[in-house]
Amino acid sequence: MYKIVLVRHGESEWNKLNLFTGWTDVGLSGTGVNEAKSAGAVLKANGYRFDVCYTSFLKRAIHTEEYILDALDENWIPVIKSWKLNERHYGALQGLNKAETAAKYGESQVQIWRRSFDVRPPELDHQAAEALHLLPQYQNVPYDELPHGESLKDTIARVVPYFETEIKPQIVSEKNVIIVAHGNSLRALVKYFEKLSDDEIAAVNIPTGTPLVYELDFNFTVLKKYYLGDEKAVAEKEKAVANQGKKI
Repeated sequence: MYKIVLVRHGESEWNKLNLFTGWTDVGLSGTGVNEAKSAGAVLKANGYRFDVCYTSFLKRAIHTEEYILDALDENWIPVIKSWKLNERHYGALQGLNKAETAAKYGESQVQIWRRSFDVRPPELDHQAAEALHLLPQYQNVPYDELPHGESLKDTIARVVPYFETEIKPQIVSEKNVIIVAHGNSLRALVKYFEKLSDDEIAAVNIPTGTPLVYELDFNFTVLKKYYLGDEKAVAEKEKAVANQGKKI
């Protein structure tokens, strides 16, 4: 049996403000710091240890894994960062308030932008797209690979191949792996692990700062999945994520 732990970063400053964040590199809120520390504490209390950690290029995920590994006293393990684990790119929606956008365009349209499988948001304008390509962390990425706005389908197209080529071999070699990433990059893996339909994944909401454990057989078929932590608190966090796109 294989086991893998997924953790969505703690609440970010823009999560707190209910803004579309995407690739905007915002930090953790005070609540998010506490969530990250709590995630580390619950992993430690349950006897988890890791050999390698994967995360994105975005500091809200990077800071979360740092707090987790610090709680586990495993700051020394390799941490591998990849832009392919970044959040879904929300294009021109980035920085907009989700509730205000729902009031302007309707909750159904915002729900399509947030949870549809293959509908992209409005893309970045030319100036914003050029600014993205000039950021130092992305200058070695081929120009046509960087997204200017993504659907979940697009996100899956970069996350799953990365998992299969880079992360899965580590698991098969019996390494204990933790992935600290984002709501949609993790939803991509949830869809992949559970073989969910395009419609089924729309109902999946991943709470911040809460370890999600998958137990898999040797064919990577899910045997069991569960969150670590208080069930009521996890359910409340999932509900909060689901409600982000509703009008004030």
